[in-house]
Amino acid sequence: MATLAARRLLLPRWVRRARLLGTAAEASPEGEEARGGGEGGGGPDGAIYVKKPAAAAAVTTRDETSVAMPTSFMTGSVVGKRFYRDATVRLADDGNGWTVMLDYRTLKSPAKRQLKLPSRALAMAIAAEWEYQESDGIRPFTMPLMKLACTALERVPLTRAKVIDNLMKKFHQDLVFCRSPADSELTLGVHQKQKEKIDPILEWVNTEFGFKPVVYTTFFGGKQDEGLTKAVETVLKKTTDCELASIDAMAAAAHSLVIPLAIFRERLGIDEAIELIRLEEDHQVDRWGLVEGGHDVDIADLKVQMSSAVVFLGLSRGM
Repeated sequence: MATLAARRLLLPRWVRRARLLGTAAEASPEGEEARGGGEGGGGPDGAIYVKKPAAAAAVTTRDETSVAMPTSFMTGSVVGKRFYRDATVRLADDGNGWTVMLDYRTLKSPAKRQLKLPSRALAMAIAAEWEYQESDGIRPFTMPLMKLACTALERVPLTRAKVIDNLMKKFHQDLVFCRSPADSELTLGVHQKQKEKIDPILEWVNTEFGFKPVVYTTFFGGKQDEGLTKAVETVLKKTTDCELASIDAMAAAAHSLVIPLAIFRERLGIDEAIELIRLEEDHQVDRWGLVEGGHDVDIADLKVQMSSAVVFLGLSRGM
């Protein structure tokens, strides 16, 4: 499953298959009519109505103007057959953000909130995920950007303080602060690789936040300087909902907050981050060999989780 998800994450393949028509309102005069655009558009009460295309009568619909995914979308494997023909994007009715359209219906989150995205690039990427779905079923595990968007729209605004608190609780046991002992033949190789690869990140932390992090050789870690802790927490509090959702997703996959922050501040790329996360395990694989169906699946799953969060972060910024 993870390998399939990793393979389907490749954006160039999405783009080849996606039949993105751009903004519906910009594509044709019919698009303007569908939005109720122009003078006198909309109903007498000022509401905007969406006209149902005659050609879509045979298409299974959820309602006349919108479609919302079930709550199981965030955790389930398949949530029903494909019920739409095309996935497109359009400017939100209020002109603030972009939405995804499944045929003539506006896509909504599981909580039935309009999926309003901060950039056209992100909306098109999510539309590509929907366009890629096969006719026999909608598979949420192949739609990491859509799931992150729902998290940023629904979970983060309501639980922002809790998300930050959970990240800070794990900060002192961060992966980059835990160092293998150098007095054992079994761990000496890992220790040397950690000094080579992780020490530059620790130096970056010192430069970026003004406090030198403490390195521990115990699995349970220790306690970092209060000044460093507050500096990191301040950065998290200044993030947007999309940025915090991305950082939280990366931290869960990496068992580290420093690595996502280094990506957030453009100090690390995806490949470098994955190398740091897998440093110890890759050393063991080099020594004892790779277990098929185990290590390879873990690697694919990690790449999907990290890459999708990084892509979501970049596209939400309009990059």
